[in-house]
Amino acid sequence: MSDDALDRVPAVLEVRELCVRYGEVTAVDDVSLQVRRGEMLALLGPSGSGKSTLLHSVAGFQPPSSGEVWLKGRRVATHEQAEPPEHRDVAVVFQSYALWPHLSALDNVAYPIRRRGVGRRLARDEALHILSRLRVSHLARRRPAELSGGEQQRVGLARALARQASLYLFDEPTAHLDTHVRGVFLDELVVRREATGAGGLYATHDAEEALGLADRVALLDAGQLVQVGTPQQVYTEPVDVWAARLTGPASVVEGTVVATKGDRCVVKVHDTVINVEGRDTAPGPDRVSLLVRPGWAHFGGELPGRLRAVWFRGPHSDHLVDTGQGEVLIREPGPPRHAVGDEVTWTLSRTWPMREAYSRGDVGGRGSVIRPFTPASSPGPSEHRPR
Repeated sequence: MSDDALDRVPAVLEVRELCVRYGEVTAVDDVSLQVRRGEMLALLGPSGSGKSTLLHSVAGFQPPSSGEVWLKGRRVATHEQAEPPEHRDVAVVFQSYALWPHLSALDNVAYPIRRRGVGRRLARDEALHILSRLRVSHLARRRPAELSGGEQQRVGLARALARQASLYLFDEPTAHLDTHVRGVFLDELVVRREATGAGGLYATHDAEEALGLADRVALLDAGQLVQVGTPQQVYTEPVDVWAARLTGPASVVEGTVVATKGDRCVVKVHDTVINVEGRDTAPGPDRVSLLVRPGWAHFGGELPGRLRAVWFRGPHSDHLVDTGQGEVLIREPGPPRHAVGDEVTWTLSRTWPMREAYSRGDVGGRGSVIRPFTPASSPGPSEHRPR
């Protein structure tokens, strides 16, 4: 969903300056964000970054220490008063499955349908239909202990879908799934979200999962939002080195930005001037950290280096090159073309300048935009601001 389309869609969730503390520990620190109808917002961060606590506060399991939670334009939680989970129009898919062990898969899914006032027979029919869509209807009579982890997770998703909520909360739901089952789960999640038009808040520590699934990605560190933007923005234009390495393989070399024009800029690395793709960068005499993703550097060119390591990955090979200005990971299709220790030359086709000292910060609404080396008038920026 495009930024313009999102602007026209009402928010199903709005979190305003939310803080959650456990004694002296601040797990969520002054977080503000929105999820709109039909949008999937991924919360990407390492363990202990506050992802689960934020979800639990939205769901009603953990009251705020300060700030507010709004659902569909209605305030449901402050530090003084909070509606219980059963009164909130949300559904949760837990990392630990959280199925009722004494109920069959069918009755686990039928329970939220019956809570809507539907009779037992009709509720079971609807539950069986949902299980069928997730390709586990043949397991309807089994109890959770008789199901594999992947099967339990699909039953958990079916139970959440049966809730017919306006907002779905996913707490690292694929953490214990093997690769095949994880792919099936994510594919079905995309189909079901598009069919229902519900919003989603998806917590994960897996960058590939977040970038492939979400309309926008929020980077979370120590309870604070570091950056919010589209998957393309947080990958190609991270606010700092930490954000760059959280979102994928990242190399950093030192250089200067000599000039800029449109979507290209001229950088100097190792006393060599190179014209590269690099939108919205501002020139200056100071040395900066230049982000290099694996596909942005290539063998051959003007820059010298020595090959330190090589990894054959099947469809491609990764080469770690010591450039004298930092190590660069170069990814090329097929088997390795060079051996460890070889003197090589390389070049850049794209980069993104970053300030190492860029501070952590909270992210507010869709305004208050500040990006490193980016004029405020540039189109389509990701959201972040320094404290």
